[in-house]
Amino acid sequence: MNQDEKLLCDGLSVLNIAVSDEMVSKLLAFIYLIEKWNKAYNLTAIRHRKDMVNLHLLDSLAILPYLQGSHIMDVGTGAGLPGIPLAICRPDIEFQLIDSNAKKTRFVQQAILELKLPNVKVTHSRIEAFILENRFDMVLTRAFASLPEIIDLTQHVLDEKGVLLCMKGQIPQEELQDIKAKTTLISLNVPHIEAERCLVKIQVS
Repeated sequence: MNQDEKLLCDGLSVLNIAVSDEMVSKLLAFIYLIEKWNKAYNLTAIRHRKDMVNLHLLDSLAILPYLQGSHIMDVGTGAGLPGIPLAICRPDIEFQLIDSNAKKTRFVQQAILELKLPNVKVTHSRIEAFILENRFDMVLTRAFASLPEIIDLTQHVLDEKGVLLCMKGQIPQEELQDIKAKTTLISLNVPHIEAERCLVKIQVS
C-alpha cells in the first residue's frame, strides 16, 4: 500500500465509509489525472497529492452518507468535485455534472472515459441555461454561490420533493437568515482538514 492509498484508506475509516479496492484505485486514479492535467489546464490550486487526497477526495466523500435519490446534479463541478468521487463510490446513482468552464468540463469528460464511469454525464453550461430532460432528486453545490442564490438558480432543475445539499466552510449565518425554506445544518469533520466544514440541507418546496 503506497502513501496515498494509506492516507485515503485511513481517512475513509475515520469517516466510517466502506468502499471496495476497485473504488480506492479509481479514486486515486482520479487525483493522478487531476495532477497530470493541472500542468496545462490549471484545474485546481492544490498541487500536492497529499492535499488532493484530503481536500479533493475525503472532503467530497464526507457528504456520501447524506446522498438521497437516484438522480443527482453537481452544479459548478469544476474539476469534477464532489461529483466524480461520489459517483465512483455510488455506481447505483446517476450523476449529472455541470460547469460553465469549458476547459474543466473537457477534463471531466476525459476522467469519465478513463475511469469508466457509466453513471456520470457532464455538460458545459450555466445552470440557468441547462436544458432539462428530467428533474433531479438532489442538487449538490460546493463553494458555488450564496445560499439564496443557489436556491434561486437551481429551483427549475429540482424535483418538487428534491433537496439541495450545499457544502460550506463556516456556518453561513447571514445567508441562513435570508432563507425561508426548511434547512438542516450538518457539521462535517473531515480527516486531516483543520478548517471548519458544514453541510446545509435545504428542502426547497
